Amino acid sequence: MADSCLVERLSHYLKLTSREETALAQLEGAERVYRRGAIIRREHDRAQELYVLNSGWLLSFVLLDDGSRQILRLHLPGDMAGLSCAAFNEATESLMALTDVRICPVEKSALNRLFVEHPRLGALLFLITQAEKVSLSDRLASLGRTSAKARVAALILDTVSRLRVMNTQLGNSFAFPLTQEEIGDATGLTAVHVNRMIRALVEDGLIARQANQLTILNQERLAEVASYVNRYAGLDTDWLPPST
Repeated sequence: MADSCLVERLSHYLKLTSREETALAQLEGAERVYRRGAIIRREHDRAQELYVLNSGWLLSFVLLDDGSRQILRLHLPGDMAGLSCAAFNEATESLMALTDVRICPVEKSALNRLFVEHPRLGALLFLITQAEKVSLSDRLASLGRTSAKARVAALILDTVSRLRVMNTQLGNSFAFPLTQEEIGDATGLTAVHVNRMIRALVEDGLIARQANQLTILNQERLAEVASYVNRYAGLDTDWLPPST
């Protein structure tokens, strides 16, 4: 079921049965294509769909009272974006295409059948959501307690760790299409400050950046600077119910 990004992603954590692969692929509706900068859904819109990201990058964000933007999360291929709407009728965040993207909508009501007929898949989605929650908590702590350099380093490491879930052969060089302003919106820094921190990481011999391509030169030292913990490695799936 290679054409299903959701199947591809979840199979990195469990060996899926053919019935599970079929159930996941059937969740995905007709593919939609959006160009960079397109708003897929705005905060407070009626929210009856989730989105499986087949290619490209999305970002979720909220607008603050002063008009500034806080980026909450980057969504990478294989992610299910907009999961918060499973708990609410209105979107709690806006979704925007960071690059050109291909996404497949999933009706929220369709998750009912998945949880009833395939409890192991429902439990796995719950587990991944918890890992994402802890990762977000790490970033919240980082925003309040670490240096600007550490925040930028942590964003880089979190991104490459998540890209490697879908591409285990990914080396130390990868596309990193965020502008300095977007990095700032994700880390609580100004674009000028982001520029200084990236230059500092380059001068320290930790990364290299050319256009939209970023290379990690010393991952161990970069992780020390960021105090980074990879929350996507070694998820505990032993407690999940058996497949049906």
